[in-house]
Amino acid sequence: MLVQLCGLSGAGKTTLAKKVMIKLKDHGVKAEIIDGDEYRRTLCKDLGFSKSDRLENIRRLGVVAGVLSAHGIVTIISAINPYEEARKELKSTYGNVKTVYLECELETLISRDTKGLYKRALMPEGNHDKVYNLTGVNDNFDIPVNPDLLINTGVEHIDESATKLFRFIRENLQPWQVSRSC
Repeated sequence: MLVQLCGLSGAGKTTLAKKVMIKLKDHGVKAEIIDGDEYRRTLCKDLGFSKSDRLENIRRLGVVAGVLSAHGIVTIISAINPYEEARKELKSTYGNVKTVYLECELETLISRDTKGLYKRALMPEGNHDKVYNLTGVNDNFDIPVNPDLLINTGVEHIDESATKLFRFIRENLQPWQVSRSC
């Protein structure tokens, strides 16, 4: 199974993926996280933030996730993944792909601003520290048309969201992916 978490920066994708991976492993399910931020420093360090580069980024993450998933490892892609086009491509290329949308109001994300990106994106034009391509502020994010699961991280506690995602994954596992009772 390949789970593509998508949502704006700061919505909790990586935090949620890490919590769920621990739960899965505790229940005998092999799991790995493909984290967009980590892969941007390695496999995708040559890519920028244009639409074509963002699409290529997701393709590369998908290749890694697809290989792991084909070997029975539940693979969670934790990336903004802003374009419906890229999400559909993953679903059509690999088997058993689930889209999980982490919804969170922009105002909540701005107040969290875990990486300082929103502050920089909202700076005045011409400021040398301004971010010009932050998804959801000055770059597009296509809200998933029909996500397999919607989690509102703006109102739910992280434990509630983790339990919801864990149950969703457990319900969609193939029997051979579980080494002991889940």
